Amino acid sequence: MAIELDNSFTVPVPPEQAWDVLLDVERIAPCMPGASVTSVEGDEIEGQVKVKLGPLSLTYKGTAKFTDKDQAGHAISIEATGKETRGSGTASATVRANLTPGDGAGQTLVSIHTSLNVTGKPAQFGRSLLPEVSGKLIQQFATNLEAMINADSAAAAGTAAAGVDEAVADEAGTVEDAAKSGPAQAAPAAARPATPVVRQEESLNAFKFVVVPILKRLIPVAAVGAAIAVVFRRLRRRKS
Repeated sequence: MAIELDNSFTVPVPPEQAWDVLLDVERIAPCMPGASVTSVEGDEIEGQVKVKLGPLSLTYKGTAKFTDKDQAGHAISIEATGKETRGSGTASATVRANLTPGDGAGQTLVSIHTSLNVTGKPAQFGRSLLPEVSGKLIQQFATNLEAMINADSAAAAGTAAAGVDEAVADEAGTVEDAAKSGPAQAAPAAARPATPVVRQEESLNAFKFVVVPILKRLIPVAAVGAAIAVVFRRLRRRKS
């Protein structure tokens, strides 16, 4: 089954910095639920994705390749293929991503167009659900990516502050003398709290991306049906 998908998300850094972040595949892979990278050689990446739907677990292994890197235009093209490790299902995709300045200062809007072709069990999700599933997945990735970037920024700020502290201490002669010099002296770097890291989901839990949207669609329908049933019952009672 072939389908075209359009998604977008915001990265909390300017396009120039977002470009470097998004090309660091090994670094950002944990932001995608169930995804892992096994090797990177030049523009070719090998990895796998684990998907779980209730008692059903699927693992896809495959490769992805950067076919275009337009740094001046901030555009990336990727071709990817994968196959089930314990089944005959396959997946292939051509992805085009464009980076443009976001609405807020220091932000980047990443717009993604995907031409996806899947066979096997995931194809049973249907054309109506796959866009919703991909949208939820991109949102989760964006949330994790933002947390990773913020953690890196906090760590860099902590390192810079530690460097200032050491410079002040050296100027004063000793760390003790620098500590007495006033409030400008901050706590040693070792005493700073550990930078939080993104905790990756072991597998993509498709249940919350597929079943939950279905339930959300069915609940209003069920509510209308229940209301109609109540009206009919009251009418029957009046007639009787």
